[in-house]
Amino acid sequence: MNHYVTPDLCDAYPDLVQVLEPMFANFGGRDSFGGQIVTVKCFEDNSRVKEQAELDGTGKVLVVDGGGSLRCALLGDMIADRAAKNGWEGLVIYGCVRDVDVLAQTDLGVQALASHPKKSNRQGVGDVGGAVTFAGVTLRPGEYVYADNNGVIVSPSPLKMPE
Repeated sequence: MNHYVTPDLCDAYPDLVQVLEPMFANFGGRDSFGGQIVTVKCFEDNSRVKEQAELDGTGKVLVVDGGGSLRCALLGDMIADRAAKNGWEGLVIYGCVRDVDVLAQTDLGVQALASHPKKSNRQGVGDVGGAVTFAGVTLRPGEYVYADNNGVIVSPSPLKMPE
C-alpha cells in the first residue's frame, strides 16, 4: 500500500494536478490512497457501484458521481468489503456512505460528502466509464486520483511521492 501526501504532490507537480473543492471527508480505513480512475455516474442508486466493486480493482480508484445527493448512501459495509477484497485502492463518492464505523476498519480508502443511514434504491440505473464533473473538476477514466486527509487531487498521469 502506497502512502500519499496531497500537499507534497501539489508542490511537486503544480502544473499537473487539479484540486477538488474541499467538501470530502475520510471514512475509510486508509488515511491515503490513489490510483487509476474508474467512473460511475448514478443518482440514489448504487447498482453500478456494487457491480464495479465485484470486479478486480487492483491499482484503481472508483470515482462515483452521485449527484451530490444527501438523501441516501451509495456505499455501505458489504460493498466496501467486496471492493477491499477485490483490490480496489479506494472510492471517491460525490454522495453519502453508511456503516461508517465498519468502513473505518476496512482496508480501503473512502472519501465522501457525509454519512447517511438509508440505503439507496437499486434499480440498475447508472453509467460506467464516462467523464464526471463535480467539486469544480472533471475526472476522466484512465486519469489518476489521490486522496488523504488534506483533500482530493487529480492528475492526467501517475504521480510519485517526492523523495
